[in-house]
Amino acid sequence: MNSNLKIVSGHQPVYLPWLGLFHKLYLSDIFVYMDTVQYLTNDWNNRNKIKTSQNSLMLTVPIDKKKSKSSKLNDIRIFSENKNSRDFWQKKHWESIKINYSKAPFFNLFKNDLEFMYMEKKWNLLIDLCWYQFNYFRKILGLGEKKIIRMSETTFSGQKDDLVLDHCKKLNCNAVVFGEMGKNYVNIEKFNKNKILVYYQKYIHPIYSQLYSKNGFISNLSVIDLILNEGPENSIKIFKEKNVTVDNMSSVEWVNRKNI
Repeated sequence: MNSNLKIVSGHQPVYLPWLGLFHKLYLSDIFVYMDTVQYLTNDWNNRNKIKTSQNSLMLTVPIDKKKSKSSKLNDIRIFSENKNSRDFWQKKHWESIKINYSKAPFFNLFKNDLEFMYMEKKWNLLIDLCWYQFNYFRKILGLGEKKIIRMSETTFSGQKDDLVLDHCKKLNCNAVVFGEMGKNYVNIEKFNKNKILVYYQKYIHPIYSQLYSKNGFISNLSVIDLILNEGPENSIKIFKEKNVTVDNMSSVEWVNRKNI
């Protein structure tokens, strides 16, 4: 990577994250875990998909808005049926993972960790669950040494592109990686004025071995689909396949390079 580039990226917490999130983390020098932004109903904060013998299955963590202090992600409470036991959703999600992945080549390698996550831990706040999973999966993908900043532990201001611009300024970064949808709300002039390069991630989802091949390959599933089918070593390579790498970030299509 060009030694003059210091790249920041970030993402809001999500349940059982997809591969594109980890690719953004991989490209970053500093990654902002945006755990104080607003909870989004019907988004990916509390749900994601796994593959089944029929097609795909959405696993959704139930939210208790009435008991949540605010609509910020770090205040969102998980609906609890019984505070003294593992809740039904945890058991249901674990059973769904077991049923659909028990024959995956690397299921037994991760079985104990996943069972502990669902059957031993008790989750009250959505952010605690998402943070735990984020750190667990990023280590499996070889991203354990990446620098992570939690918004809940740092003072940032603004919304949308102003918030990201504040990330850049306060973390002394001169380049930023947005998701592909960033082009719909980013005001490039703000970043030009501050001499900050902007890149929109165009994640190309890799093709790998999946169970239930008769259904064809299904992309954009949770990261567990990759790691349970391909294992840690292959997964580290596969999630980067056909995508921009850290080594060629200096030559990617920075949308405002000519204006800085």
